[in-house]
Amino acid sequence: MTANVSQTPPASPTPSPLHAVVADDFDAVNRTIVAQLNSKVPLVETIGQYIIESGGKRLRPLLVLLAARSLGYQGDKHITLATLIEFMHTSTLLHDDVVDESHMRRGKKTANDAWGNAPSVLVGDFLYSRSFQMMVDVGSMRIMAILSGATCVIAEGEVLQLTNIGNPSISEADYFETIQGKTAMLFEAASHSGAVLADATPEQERALQYYGRYLGLAFQLIDDLLDYQGDAEAMGKNVGDDLAEGKPTLPLIHAMERGTPEQAKLIRQVIRKGGLEQLDEVLEIINATGALEYTRARAVEMADKALAELDALPPSPYRDSMANIARLAVDRKA
Repeated sequence: MTANVSQTPPASPTPSPLHAVVADDFDAVNRTIVAQLNSKVPLVETIGQYIIESGGKRLRPLLVLLAARSLGYQGDKHITLATLIEFMHTSTLLHDDVVDESHMRRGKKTANDAWGNAPSVLVGDFLYSRSFQMMVDVGSMRIMAILSGATCVIAEGEVLQLTNIGNPSISEADYFETIQGKTAMLFEAASHSGAVLADATPEQERALQYYGRYLGLAFQLIDDLLDYQGDAEAMGKNVGDDLAEGKPTLPLIHAMERGTPEQAKLIRQVIRKGGLEQLDEVLEIINATGALEYTRARAVEMADKALAELDALPPSPYRDSMANIARLAVDRKA
């Protein structure tokens, strides 16, 4: 049975003041998502709709809308741009879940768990391809250069993360290089391309580019913190998933640096083999070394940098929403 995506709009984020200032634009993005998911292959529509409807805050398309509107943009191409950014993000989720062999995301089965790895990868490829078709519709070579460059950086970040799995020797600098590629780059591309679309001044363009970068770093730092402190039901995944996969995130890196030789040795062993058999011992070390407090402090540092970049923009409700996003990025519980 074919999913009738043309009649069912994708689930919208829970209404909030962040979305309220661009509510009409956001509705238009949802309608465009439906239209652009159209395919003559039913499984493409089915999986595409499933992953799009899995929830999430849709922060990346929201950044496009807010960045463009904050600089007075009055056209309609920001709708297309926001939609294609969401498609790029959704594609990375499909690919990530296959690579990570994930079974749950946002409290639902992952697409690879429901349909298998091959369909998930191929639908991810479809969404990437569709996003590039939409870039052509936007009609800006500068934006195409930003987004095509971003896709390469994101792919490199994912490969870097993959090569670091099971490696307890990566440094904090290595970690930041990884999360800049795999997470922060798309935040940066979203706000940067929105600025270019709105004909920003060089100062404003740079400010919105770096706002997105710092916001993305803060967002990923809190994600990695919540893996050891979060509520499994609220997050839609299990506490300790990163440890189970052998991912050396900042809480573990800091705990190894600040812990005793015996504590560092235990964490190194757990990273190498993965699994959750020693989760309680690792959590005890993380808490004893202040690793979560340190990770949060670095996230707050990044959020403060993002806020500082907004000084280059004129006062507006759109700028206020971007500031609130930076604050909420470090205060969230999921």
